[in-house]
Amino acid sequence: MRSTAHHADVVIIGAGIAGLSAAHLLIGAGLGVSVLEAEPRVGGRLATDEVDGFRLDRLGPLLCTSWPELTGTPGLGAPELREFAPGVLVHSEGRRHLTGDIRSARGALKAVRTRSSAPRAPWAPRAPRAAQSACGHEHGAPARGGGRGGVVTGAIDRARLGAALSRLAATPQARLLARPERTVAGSLPGVGLPGRTVDGVLRPLLTALLSDPALTTSSRCADLALRDYARGGLCVPAGGSSALPELLAASLPPGTVRTGVHVTAADITSVRTKEHGELGCRSLLLATGAGAAAELLPGLRVPSFHPVTVLHHTAPAPPPTGRSLVLDGDRSGPVAYTAVMSEVDPSRAPEGRTLITSTVLGTPPPDLDRSVRAHLAALYGVPTAGWELLAAHHDPEAVPAMEPPHDPRRTVRVLAGLYVCGDHRDTSTVQGALQSGRRAAEAILTDLAVPGTHEGSPRLPEAA
Repeated sequence: MRSTAHHADVVIIGAGIAGLSAAHLLIGAGLGVSVLEAEPRVGGRLATDEVDGFRLDRLGPLLCTSWPELTGTPGLGAPELREFAPGVLVHSEGRRHLTGDIRSARGALKAVRTRSSAPRAPWAPRAPRAAQSACGHEHGAPARGGGRGGVVTGAIDRARLGAALSRLAATPQARLLARPERTVAGSLPGVGLPGRTVDGVLRPLLTALLSDPALTTSSRCADLALRDYARGGLCVPAGGSSALPELLAASLPPGTVRTGVHVTAADITSVRTKEHGELGCRSLLLATGAGAAAELLPGLRVPSFHPVTVLHHTAPAPPPTGRSLVLDGDRSGPVAYTAVMSEVDPSRAPEGRTLITSTVLGTPPPDLDRSVRAHLAALYGVPTAGWELLAAHHDPEAVPAMEPPHDPRRTVRVLAGLYVCGDHRDTSTVQGALQSGRRAAEAILTDLAVPGTHEGSPRLPEAA
């Protein structure tokens, strides 16, 4: 097994987390690996820019603490994760409703007891009787035009939702993948929960988890995403999403990753680059995005994508939502979800400064900042005219679509010696990218007949 400047046992094109995680497993088995990346940095779409002391994600996906890959992937170690507050804040009909920890029936009922026993703050407007009895907490004033107070879901409804999520958390993955497959939008009416719970909580939550405002995703993938949510809370990496690929790259042997290298052609035994000519190899792994992989490997199926736009604002003072993820239950504006990110992860903002991160799904409006700030004023219940836009990043191919029928374990072996990995071969998540990288490394080790390594290496539990 050897790796030199012009030869490696395995050449990996793309230094995203899928390719970097595969490199760790292959090097651990004794293979020589060279990772080539066209960009000047590692990470692919998991990029974080620094602007005036703020750390701003270009994409900023939501992670789950339940993902075993976050703590079991070689090279990641135990990354610092910053958790959102339990439950979510759903904005509906002019009010924000704290669901409490809806991942369990006990948590949902506890939120209601806490609300009923807590004294009302002197400044808080008294909610209508129906809203007081049905919601965990209420924030903000009634909607203009005589809104009903925005009843999202009642105590018993939240307990039923918590019980359903608890059952989902205990359901084996194989059983979920054996369920009839439809779109999420087509399956929601049959989940056995009241319509107000489905529309008020499940729909905006799944929209955020899947980055799919029309909910055209496979219902099986939605079940897997909800199971992850039910098993652990939502979180983000400390310091920005780029922390994950940076950890993986830093723990590889020096010289393994070469950035700023543009691949012009590739086959099983060689890779041609603009900067370094031809590099020889025994196996080739394409770990780029789906579009770039198809350019190098004509005929590779390219999925459709969900566009995502992420905006970062700074404000004179943080809105009163703490570490909660705020969802738009009414779909009344461009923002699908938002959070005071400086409360969730203080390392992303200079001391004493506020960072609000918001996500727009689908095609963004032409007057993006104005529309988003107007919507954020309603979601947070505070004026936003004085907020400053730090950055806005739009990615038309941010999240590969998982429309039915969707195979969450698409083959990573094109043929012996040629492999493809990435979230487009698995589920469209950070976890899916890590899992596909592991599957690709195992396929390469099998085909190269590397003895006594992958067969006895510890395997992560299956989760999607």
